[in-house]
Amino acid sequence: MRSSFVAFLAVVALLAVSAPSAQAQEQSFSLSIKNHKFEPAEFEVPANTKIKLLVKNEDSTAEEFESSSLHREKVVPPGKEITVLIGPLKPGRYEFVGDFNRATAHGVITVK
Repeated sequence: MRSSFVAFLAVVALLAVSAPSAQAQEQSFSLSIKNHKFEPAEFEVPANTKIKLLVKNEDSTAEEFESSSLHREKVVPPGKEITVLIGPLKPGRYEFVGDFNRATAHGVITVK
């Protein structure tokens, strides 16, 4: 019985080491806030992939990354960077805004 348990643990450990990690399938994209605008305002990401969106605020005032279609809302302090995890997403267009400067801070993520 004990040898069966040890063999089971060895198989589990082997599977854990050989299984692809979620991190390996995750892609990073960068987004800046300058002069109350997102740069780039539009960009494309692959479908069915986890995305790590790095949002850096280069302005002297706070901004909020907000997207109702992505179900994300996060404040970006001045001079700081945040990480927004999204996906995997289906193909389509996903809009986002800077909630504190809606007239100028807006953009679109196109998923293909």
